[in-house]
Amino acid sequence: MREAARKTIVVAPEQGRVYSMGPMRAVFKADRDETASRYSVSEWWLEPHTRGPGVHLHPEDHVYYVLAGTLSLWLDDEWSHVTRGTCVVIPGGTPHDFQNQGSVRAGFLSFNSPGGFEARMRDIESDLATADLRLESSPA
Repeated sequence: MREAARKTIVVAPEQGRVYSMGPMRAVFKADRDETASRYSVSEWWLEPHTRGPGVHLHPEDHVYYVLAGTLSLWLDDEWSHVTRGTCVVIPGGTPHDFQNQGSVRAGFLSFNSPGGFEARMRDIESDLATADLRLESSPA
C-alpha cells in the first residue's frame, strides 16, 4: 500500500499553533497532521527565572536545539546549563525537565519522535498557565 503524499509546508516566524503558559510559550510548527505522525517540531520560549513543567518522562524521543540564552536541563539526576547552538538528545523514557535559571530569555527548538506529544498540549497548557512558574532562587 502506498503512503499518501504529504504537502510541503512553510511556517513563517511567529506562526504555528501557540500554547501560552504564563512566562513560557510553545509554538508548534509541524506535528502529526503534517508529518504523518512521524514527528513534531516546536519552539519553546521561557522568560528569565522561569520553571519548566517539572521532572517528567514520556515515550517520545526529544531533540532540543538551543536558539537563545541558556537552558537549564535536568538530566541524569543533575542540572546542566546549555547555551545557544547546543544540541541535546533525550531518549524516550528519560526523566527530564527544563528551566530558564538565567536573566535573559531562553529558547529552544524541540523535535519529538514519534509525533503525538502535541495531543497533550491543551492539558499541559491548562495546567501550567495557572501554575506559579517563577523561580525564587536557582536550584542548581
